[in-house]
Amino acid sequence: MMDADLEDGILGTYQDRPRTFPVMRSKSYTPLVLRILMRINVRVLLVLLFLALGGLVYIGARTSPIILFVFSVCIISFLFAIYLTKWVLAKDEGPPEMVQISEAIRDGAEGFFRTQYGTISKMAFVLALVIFVIYLFRTMSPHQESLGRTASAYITVASFLLGALCSGMAGYVGMWVSVRANVRVSSAARRSAREALQIAVRAGGFSAIIVVGMAVLGVAILYATFYVILGVDTPGSMKVTDLPLVLVGYGFGASFVALFAQLGGGIYTKAADVGADLVGKVEQGIPEDDPRNPAVIADLVGDNVGDCAARGADLFESIAAEIISAMILGGTMAKRCKIEGKDFTYAQLLFMLNVDPTGFILFPLVIHSFDLVISSIGILSIRGTRGAGTLIEDPMAILQRGYSITIVLAVITFGASTRWMLYTEQAPTAWLNFALCGLVGIMTAYAFVYITKYYTDYKHEPVRTLALASSTGHGTNIIAGISLGLESTALPVLVISVAIVSAFWLGHTSGLVDETGVPTGGLFGTAVATMGMLSTAAYVLTMDMFGPIADNAGGIVEMSQQPESVREITDLLDAVGNTTKATTKGFAIGSAALAAFLLFSAYMDEVASFANTPFNQVDIAIPEVFVGGLLGSMLIFLFSAWACSAVGRTAQEVVNEVRRQFIERPGIMEYKEKPDYGRCVAIVASASLREMIKPGALAIISPIAVGFMFRWLGHFTGHPLLGAKVVASMLMFATVTGILMALFLNTAGGAWDNAKKYIETGALGGKGSDCHKAAITGDTVGDPFKDTAGPSIHVLIKMLATITLVMAPVFL
Repeated sequence: MMDADLEDGILGTYQDRPRTFPVMRSKSYTPLVLRILMRINVRVLLVLLFLALGGLVYIGARTSPIILFVFSVCIISFLFAIYLTKWVLAKDEGPPEMVQISEAIRDGAEGFFRTQYGTISKMAFVLALVIFVIYLFRTMSPHQESLGRTASAYITVASFLLGALCSGMAGYVGMWVSVRANVRVSSAARRSAREALQIAVRAGGFSAIIVVGMAVLGVAILYATFYVILGVDTPGSMKVTDLPLVLVGYGFGASFVALFAQLGGGIYTKAADVGADLVGKVEQGIPEDDPRNPAVIADLVGDNVGDCAARGADLFESIAAEIISAMILGGTMAKRCKIEGKDFTYAQLLFMLNVDPTGFILFPLVIHSFDLVISSIGILSIRGTRGAGTLIEDPMAILQRGYSITIVLAVITFGASTRWMLYTEQAPTAWLNFALCGLVGIMTAYAFVYITKYYTDYKHEPVRTLALASSTGHGTNIIAGISLGLESTALPVLVISVAIVSAFWLGHTSGLVDETGVPTGGLFGTAVATMGMLSTAAYVLTMDMFGPIADNAGGIVEMSQQPESVREITDLLDAVGNTTKATTKGFAIGSAALAAFLLFSAYMDEVASFANTPFNQVDIAIPEVFVGGLLGSMLIFLFSAWACSAVGRTAQEVVNEVRRQFIERPGIMEYKEKPDYGRCVAIVASASLREMIKPGALAIISPIAVGFMFRWLGHFTGHPLLGAKVVASMLMFATVTGILMALFLNTAGGAWDNAKKYIETGALGGKGSDCHKAAITGDTVGDPFKDTAGPSIHVLIKMLATITLVMAPVFL
């Protein structure tokens, strides 16, 4: 709840307390789970922890030694994350004025997070009930007949709710660390730029390790629990190759929460940012994050709920979806190739011998376990120095060096993992082909990072050309930015195309064949390439979290009126953070494209299983199927339009409120009156929660409605698979259109932002010039592009795939 004084704008005399800032609530918010744990005796907690670890060891030992290995790595990684947390929190928070601003940001972010996720949780429970009812009456696939309808419904709903819960926790972790690290980065910038960089990276690293570790551990626990409870591979029970199919609800739950988190957080952060920039910087001519701007606290809160919390949920969902889809394809391929045998023994684990399908199914979990290890080494490679002042070395070069170390280690561990997990006597050299597939994925990730950096970093020509276009006016800036975004789609699409074809043919020629001698490794090769691309996900997420932490640190420095030399350091880190955020979005859309391809293949396999008929191609020459494709493309444009218009409407409210305060309180500009920060926070919080519903509902309802409608049309026209075919076409076209749209939106927005940053370094007239004002206009246009609609499309195309996978029987 907002304080009454804050709502009324009664904040004391500004002249008497020029550096005092409001808190957003009367007391700090602590999640219910943490409040409960804090009330439990420490000894009881230790006993509970011991029992939980014992339970993990038990189900791991009952399932596979590989699961025990995954559990061990995840637990060690969590201990490393705790070390990073203690290291970051041990740093000082700076003078009192910095602490007050940080507390205002923290309380605003945690208050919005509680309200937003409360709304999302209610919608998740409603959807879980709908799924339960549908599963009770739907057609059953052969692998579910051994479970029964009721058990299948309970398993899917439990997986959905667990995925939603873990995705929400991932978002909270991202927000929790950012609101505590920002002030410590600000304080460190007063002493050393390199120390500020190291704190921001390690804080981002904590969040990244937790997010990736939770994704891996969540899937592993779900797999092992179902393996033990369902008695997998015992006579009359489910086969281990079918077990991954019951995990699809987990991916759907993660996607559901990530979509609404991204929409709500994106609307919040960009509405506040646009409102603050248009009135503060353009109309009033005051600097960014100036304490006289009534929307500045809302803007800084938005960085945490939009960029940190939402991105944590986004990457969690990406990894979970990729793991589950790869496990499904691995199990399907092992079944077709008749790779059978008893589970891994510890001797086989030691000597890297695989004689059963478990290796192909659990391979994604092992790859992401190694991701935690190598990314931790990459994070630790970035060290501080004792020297003070500005950086001797470009911070982007420092981050790139850490990424290069992680890439090299990823190549080594990936090759070892393929030999360990994917060696089979039926095709002794297949593991080498799959290792090359992983190398293709790793090279694709590196290429995406480099291409996005080229188009969004102001050290390169595209952004400088965009900045130069600002010198001739606002219109030419917009034209140049749109053309840059459109052009930036070409190279990534070529890279994705080469990666998919290369990986498919490497898998296809691996020597794995079915009973009739037909090669079956193509799709799994693409799955392995996707794993390769995401094999450095923890380090990439670290670079992404670095961005909003640095941005917040710059805001705290400006609001607390620190010396210009300190602001120069945070401005440099902020500009690098804009580039790392853009590269992460490029990385995310590339991995989303490959993951969506895998989920699409898994959907076709599941339809074929339910229908007991081959379903391996979609003919768009059929009118209804072509219409499904059109609807899929339309969905992307309509979703993007609604997301951007939501930001526009909310920003208008913020602009009107900020203008009102400047008119009614003229003393604000002379520091004689204090702005009512809380009013802007309240506006964007309520509006973002309201506005996120419509585009989110569109994404969920559209594929289900289309599938139902064409299912009944097919029933009356004698085409029983028509509903499934139309949904497949819709999914295919939506994925292709979404990839292009997201690339355009992300890159154009990032380029506009850094063109403004480039001018603010003193180029082309510097701050306050007409060129700068035109660049600000471009930046405000790009804000909903890069931080609301663009990132939401990453989640959208994967959620469409998981929805169709969960609802596939309904379309038949």
